[in-house]
Amino acid sequence: MAKKILIAGAGIGGLTAASCLMKAGFDVEIYEQAPGLSEIGAGIQLSANAMHVLNHLGLGDAIAKLSVRPGAYVFRLHDTAEIIGQFPLADEHERLNGAPYNQLHRADLHDVLAAKARDFDKHVVRLNHRVVGFQENATGVELHFADGSKVKGELLIGADGVKSVVRAQIAGSDHAAYTGDAAWRLTLPADQLPDNFMGQVMSVWMGPGSHVVCYYLRGGALLNFVGLVETEEISEESWTAKFPWERLKADFSGWHENIQTVIDKADKDSCFRWSLYYRPPIASWSTRRATLLGDAVHATLPYLAQGACMAIEDAAVLTRALQSTKEVGEALQLYEQNRIDRTSRIVKGSDANRTLFHMRDQQKLRQAFAVRDEGADRNAWLYSYNPLTVNLV
Repeated sequence: MAKKILIAGAGIGGLTAASCLMKAGFDVEIYEQAPGLSEIGAGIQLSANAMHVLNHLGLGDAIAKLSVRPGAYVFRLHDTAEIIGQFPLADEHERLNGAPYNQLHRADLHDVLAAKARDFDKHVVRLNHRVVGFQENATGVELHFADGSKVKGELLIGADGVKSVVRAQIAGSDHAAYTGDAAWRLTLPADQLPDNFMGQVMSVWMGPGSHVVCYYLRGGALLNFVGLVETEEISEESWTAKFPWERLKADFSGWHENIQTVIDKADKDSCFRWSLYYRPPIASWSTRRATLLGDAVHATLPYLAQGACMAIEDAAVLTRALQSTKEVGEALQLYEQNRIDRTSRIVKGSDANRTLFHMRDQQKLRQAFAVRDEGADRNAWLYSYNPLTVNLV
């Protein structure tokens, strides 16, 4: 069993892994390149498969206070708002899967996770440490930083995101390719919207070559808007890249009046757009003393709302694998072989949703939803997965 575990990156995956590991009795140190702990972005969705882990860490009540539990997942046509598919969430999701479905602000989740990790060890996070590489041997691993300093441990977890330095050393270049899509994002105070606007549901609006996702955060105080558009213009892969409001307005010309209301009331100086890149799943995640977690290994496009959930699942399964065997290399192989098929399926399922949501023939889109039961399918394999109890084989 590893005595000291090093984690590169204090994002959602790294912080969750740290708390899972410390709860299990491991000694953990997180190394984060930023000068402070903070998170950008907007809405995030946590279905039961992730909430099992967060409940295990004692965070269920804190997350509930910051969240909205949507009543349903609703699929609409972009111009008429016609509902062509839906399935229940809220109480039904919890009844079927054993934990709730929560929607909250990414920064709020990050704050809760950081506080929990520091409850276990107030010094667990070391800031201002930019990882540049690592070395390993049969007995341990040495993590190297940009300032020339080093630290030793028995195991390294690369939770350092889509541009992972740890991944580059384990698996080489990530071969990122532009998808042809860009994502707009903004949040809007709900009190600026008409009463009962859209309702507290998870709304997917589907149009030719584009789709919009809308849902509420912070107990309904904020509306989260994400608009995915096909474009040949490649821009920065950054959540903080601002784009002109006029471009947002033009991208959704002809869409339903509810979408126009959101866009018209948006803060015109706070519209963000970033390019989306596809990163194919890799076949091998681990060396003898290092492994990967979350976006560092299986970054997914935002069409299935499972990116953060996969990182949280990884954290729990990796902890269980390390508890099950005394030899680190065996534990990492157990972790990898129990995660690779599921995470690859989610990455590919997200890609398939992009194709579905952007269909240009509305009649074919109606037919596609008429022959599929989206809720039953997701409950059967996606939401029903429990990282704390699934058999490790």
